Amino acid sequence: MTLLPRPRREVAPGAVHVPEWLDADAQRELVEASRTWARGPAPMRAASTPGGGKMSVQTVCLGWHWRPYAYSRTAVDVDGAPVTPFPDWLGDLGRRAVAEAYDDPAAGEAYRPDIALVNFYDDAARMGMHQDKDEASTAPVVSFSIGDTCVFRFGNTETRNRPWTDVELESGDLFVFGGPSRFAYHGVPKVYPGSCQIDNGLREGRLNLTLRESGFG
Repeated sequence: MTLLPRPRREVAPGAVHVPEWLDADAQRELVEASRTWARGPAPMRAASTPGGGKMSVQTVCLGWHWRPYAYSRTAVDVDGAPVTPFPDWLGDLGRRAVAEAYDDPAAGEAYRPDIALVNFYDDAARMGMHQDKDEASTAPVVSFSIGDTCVFRFGNTETRNRPWTDVELESGDLFVFGGPSRFAYHGVPKVYPGSCQIDNGLREGRLNLTLRESGFG
């Protein structure tokens, strides 16, 4: 945790970073829930890309099962098990996040996430620049960070290349991107091992939960 204040800021139109949004108790709740989700029925795994490569990030899905670049109701690329249901309480947390990030209670009330991707980064894990565009909805993406600090690279909607902004996401930080920035390229080029100083139940690494609306009907 940094000693200097980290103010809330709009990184790009519709993309808002709110530092220290989750307190230690809320972080512990998400860590414990994630450990349960990681056991399955569709367990946490490193997804395979269409070219046969393995992602360095470990992922478990709620509501809909994601694989590059599609969703299904069962873990067709793992064991065929049904995906873990998306919990109502996590949707409530997402609605509160949107309302507070945008300072707009109506936007929060309208938010109806039904997908969560729970990603675990060890010291070597990275995420290349990509767009979250496998959903049919254009509703915002809500991202919660827990554990070690990472560099979150937030780019533009046209290309993986510059311009981009690097944001350090610490444990408890909230990042919401929607509107003009909903399809911005983004990635995680670096995680700082051992940087988390909060007792949140996560012994090492970085946990990232992203909530989305599927729009699948």
